[in-house]
Amino acid sequence: MKPDPDPDLCLAVPEGFDDTDAESQVHPMARKLFPAATAADAFRKAQEWVKEHDVFLVDVSWDFAHDEDEPYTLSIYFTFELAPEDT
Repeated sequence: MKPDPDPDLCLAVPEGFDDTDAESQVHPMARKLFPAATAADAFRKAQEWVKEHDVFLVDVSWDFAHDEDEPYTLSIYFTFELAPEDT
């Protein structure tokens, strides 16, 4: 038996919502931030995290925050790769 999902990690969808006929469908995804002192370190952190999780990388983005200890932030956008029996 699967445990109930954490409601803080779920996407709320109204009952009866169905966009399968829509030209632009909704595709829920997650975002994780990797702040670092250098760009290379941000990539290292992201690579280590992705290696440990079964995710499909969708996109990435960069940000630079002046006057911060870790000014480089690599954001990754991903979806979870579900086992065939979970789809």
